Amino acid sequence: MSEATPVEDLTPDEAAAELARLAAIIAEADAAYYQEDAPVLTDAEYDVARQRNLAIEARFPELKREDSPSDRVGAVAQDGFAKATHAAPMLSLDNAFSDEDVTEFAGRIRRFLGLDESETLELTAEPKIDGLSLSLTYEKGKLKRAATRGNGLVGEDVTANALTLNDIPTKLAGKDWPDFIEIRGEVYMSHADFAALNAREDQAGRKTFANPRNAAAGSLRQLDTEITKSRPLNFFAYAWAAESAPFAETQSEAVAKFAEWGFQINPLMATAATVDDLIATYRNIEQKRATLGYDIDGVVYKVNRLDWQQRLGFVSRAPRWAIAHKFPAEKATTTLEEIDIQVGRTGSLTPVARLMPVTVGGVVVSNATLHNEDEIARLGVKPGDTVEIQRAGDVIPQVLRVVQDGGGKVWAMPDTCPVCGSAAVREIDDKGEADVRRRCTGGLVCPAQAVERLKHFVSRKALDIDGIGAKQVQLFQEKGVVKAPQDIFRLAARIEAEGLPPLEEWEGFGKASAKKLFDAINARRTVPFARFLNGLGIRHVGQTTSQLYARHFLNWAPFWETVVRAAEGGQESEAFAELTGIDGVGKAAAGALVDFEAEPHNRDMLSALLEEITVEAEEAASSDSPVAGKTIVFTGTLERVTRDEAKARANALGAKVSGSVSAKTDILVAGPGAGSKLKKAESLGVQTLTEDEWFELIGG
Repeated sequence: MSEATPVEDLTPDEAAAELARLAAIIAEADAAYYQEDAPVLTDAEYDVARQRNLAIEARFPELKREDSPSDRVGAVAQDGFAKATHAAPMLSLDNAFSDEDVTEFAGRIRRFLGLDESETLELTAEPKIDGLSLSLTYEKGKLKRAATRGNGLVGEDVTANALTLNDIPTKLAGKDWPDFIEIRGEVYMSHADFAALNAREDQAGRKTFANPRNAAAGSLRQLDTEITKSRPLNFFAYAWAAESAPFAETQSEAVAKFAEWGFQINPLMATAATVDDLIATYRNIEQKRATLGYDIDGVVYKVNRLDWQQRLGFVSRAPRWAIAHKFPAEKATTTLEEIDIQVGRTGSLTPVARLMPVTVGGVVVSNATLHNEDEIARLGVKPGDTVEIQRAGDVIPQVLRVVQDGGGKVWAMPDTCPVCGSAAVREIDDKGEADVRRRCTGGLVCPAQAVERLKHFVSRKALDIDGIGAKQVQLFQEKGVVKAPQDIFRLAARIEAEGLPPLEEWEGFGKASAKKLFDAINARRTVPFARFLNGLGIRHVGQTTSQLYARHFLNWAPFWETVVRAAEGGQESEAFAELTGIDGVGKAAAGALVDFEAEPHNRDMLSALLEEITVEAEEAASSDSPVAGKTIVFTGTLERVTRDEAKARANALGAKVSGSVSAKTDILVAGPGAGSKLKKAESLGVQTLTEDEWFELIGG
């Protein structure tokens, strides 16, 4: 499979491999961008990769990973600043890269809202600033706090630094502003100021910045406020959240109010009544891009009516009512010096092109993924060749073609794992076709896999064991004291069994640090259901799916009993149907759970782990609504709202939406045309409601 393969042409195996690759690279890019202000990618290539990830998930919903980038925004806030919890999540945007994508975006909105083509769908269009997102909290018109995006929920309190920016008013001007509001926008640096700053830094013998975005982010996130004050930073306001009272009916009216309150707003913002008008605005802004004096990487479109924005709501990491239309990325040529092999957590062998460093779109590129051996054969690429690369359509650059043959030897994929020496094979599926990925058969005996699996187990999204990171996992694995998850909770005994000195005597440790580590381990002997399941690293069962299972089953024991019954009864069993009947969970996740349970060494590991850990029950959804905690199924044609709106409303009220009817279903909402689900519900004695009765129950 090559990166150029259209999503509609991907096989399920190719799609799964691509989703795994994108998830890993996007996670790495998030950490580099949000935590270190040193992105390894441009925004264009990063966002295109996210779009490809979403497109694959849309075609193969059952393959969606629990560590999917579509469920994640930003990265964890860094130490050094106080943490600041946003009044409402700071989400990201989905992306469009073509006129067709924009047309589809408008079409999705119309379908969701049930709009006729005759009804005008007005949208706003504004430049997408390439800077650092900032949220400003105002109470009774006075600035109380400024916070970075962070992971979307919790950012860094940079109030003292924000007060040094001339574009950020300490007190709102004008009138009619809500008593409480979070104003959001982008901190950026102009090209002229960036050049002058770099000249000063170079003259002083200090490290210069790679681009204006890095300079703006690094300047705002200074622990020394005087440094921030000396840097020429600007701010555009364009969004808001958590307002105590309505102050506008449209997006354009709200942004105009920002200007009255003393903020800088982008003068190129416009409204459009048709998709053609949107595209025309995009072309106009694109033509002016080079003369603006600051970096932009696309145009953002938003539904203008705020009541429609509210109806459209949000998906996991982005609003349904907005999208970013990205500008095309750039290309460059360089020499491919070597092809290395990386072994991933699942044992997949990935060839990586090591390139002669070259600057593309303001970022120095030195490597690119080659995906798999079929892609290398398709390109005919080998060490020594001059290749053309492109920083779009992938998080790390894509090798497009060979420009000049370097005369080197043809490269061949190894048939043994470069880490453990075990056989590396391409699995054959039921159709007799070879998997696009070559995988190490060593499993847990392969240090590359063992380390990566354990890194995931202790990570923040899993058990979140403070003090054990990649470095410690690597050390403990090399010493032979941690080979499986349960070994972490037996660390002292394992160290003694290996004849090693106590941890406090190891290099890099002391009495205090060793005690702190053991305390952190013991603090995770009770772990929430969803974190525990996610930590097991089961393929296709990541953070989101783990949360869905936890909310549905609440307790670990009945959940795993269902998995065992599904493994015994197969895909036609009632237990398997229960595992797949949860809205948002597909057969891939259920099948992966069954495959995991079927392996004796996994059963042994899980049994040993549960001797060390207590899995905490998930709390039932707390809500005053009459459907909180109930399992709801929608069937037939809904006439007052779309199916997506109905599901979103039910979830917001604390209900669990399922795709199939079972004895555990509480309510079936049946519209005209309801068929087999209605009959099954009646046979099981499940309460059935019409759409009108449903709205009467939930209060409209």
